[in-house]
Amino acid sequence: MDILMKLYSFVPLLNFLFALAVVFMEKRNASVTWAWVMVLIFLPGIGFILYLIFGQNMSRRKIYKLKEFNQKDIDNLIESQRRGFRESQVRYKDPVMADYQDLIYMNLTSSSAVYTQDNEVEIFTDGNDKFASLLASIKEAQSHIHLMYYIVKDDRLGRRVIDALAEKAKEGVEVRFLFDDIGSSWLPRQFYKPLLDAGGEVAIFFPSRIPYLNFRVNYRNHRKLAIIDGMTGYIGGFNIGDEYLGINERFGDWRDTHLKVTGSAVLQMQAQFFMDWNLASSHYLKAVSRYYPLIKHPGSVGIQIVSSGPDNELEQIRNGYLKMIYAAKESIFIQTPYFVPDESLLTALKMAALSGVDIRIMIPSIPDHKMVYWATKSYLGELLKLGVKGYLYEKGFLHAKTIVIDGKVASVGTANLDMRSFKLNFEVNAFLFDTRTATRQRLIFEEDMMYCSQFTPDMYKARSLVDRMQESVARLVSPIL
Repeated sequence: MDILMKLYSFVPLLNFLFALAVVFMEKRNASVTWAWVMVLIFLPGIGFILYLIFGQNMSRRKIYKLKEFNQKDIDNLIESQRRGFRESQVRYKDPVMADYQDLIYMNLTSSSAVYTQDNEVEIFTDGNDKFASLLASIKEAQSHIHLMYYIVKDDRLGRRVIDALAEKAKEGVEVRFLFDDIGSSWLPRQFYKPLLDAGGEVAIFFPSRIPYLNFRVNYRNHRKLAIIDGMTGYIGGFNIGDEYLGINERFGDWRDTHLKVTGSAVLQMQAQFFMDWNLASSHYLKAVSRYYPLIKHPGSVGIQIVSSGPDNELEQIRNGYLKMIYAAKESIFIQTPYFVPDESLLTALKMAALSGVDIRIMIPSIPDHKMVYWATKSYLGELLKLGVKGYLYEKGFLHAKTIVIDGKVASVGTANLDMRSFKLNFEVNAFLFDTRTATRQRLIFEEDMMYCSQFTPDMYKARSLVDRMQESVARLVSPIL
């Protein structure tokens, strides 16, 4: 007992030294650093363990080796496009998009997001429609099927998807299924055994090396991608499970946004799947031509597929959002389940509001993560006094991650407007450069307003003392939520 007491007496000193190491050795955003220092100081011992599990800085690690691609060819393609933009050689199918050339150039430079203009886009806001389309595309597959999802449930929809994949694998179609270890932590092995028995392949992203203990638990592959024959792609917010069909008693209707893409942008989605697959799987997937068919598509939607993750300090999707907000002249429509912006985004929105831009932010009326919801209300409440309009979606749960600028450009994908999506999660978004598509997204937002109550400045001022305290605590630790 005496030995234990002596060892425990060293905990405060070790905690202090570790806090110093966090401050001086980890190159982090200052708000994140101080949030962790507070955790270490106020939770001695426990804070150290929490940091080991949740606080690792992955941005200095190059986890994607890009061995599956000819880097020289990629660099040449990107430089060729950059030169075309610099020399004003690009001809836009939608002439309005010339006003957003600097955004396109930035995405190309920071995220290797090649710009293509031969795409068609179908928008899904209902899970039944999205999965009916996905299952139909799976049934029609001739060459290969690549699926990557954050959450996969062992329920009716989950089994429909896995059975459809197994059936195609029996026909000789190459099937690869990738899911996140934390998001799908309760998924039993017998769930995907039919696919393995049929000759398909399964990989788990950042799996636990020790049962029930994952030291990379904070770094989640939040991407949702499906690529069929390299010709059709799906990207957006829907995971795989019955609740995303709106039949969960807790949430009721599930309101999300997902895209079906045909055109050359699908090849960029394929490239992201390859990188994630080869990081997660021992079965190396080589980028041969059959996975990248020549696409001659008559579409006219300009698209860039932008990915970001904790392995990169640039926060590419966050920067894309910032650039869009600063470009706004008339309106900014945002839908997000979690609104926890960093200081740069908060400042950008404030400047836009003060400049007379019509800013509307829609969040759920019911939380699925209470502390994140408290922080969300705190940040949104701060903007209300500047004229930003807040909306609480009441027809079920709002999970869509969309931003529409002036009804001209938009982004749809997996990234929420929060610091976790920008700094900690592996995310992927489609940036859409097409007036018709962006206008459709704005109309969807306006239709959703019919199912909202407005979150007014008076409502925010009238919140209880308990609500104020909860928001203050959540706001304080929001950089690490």
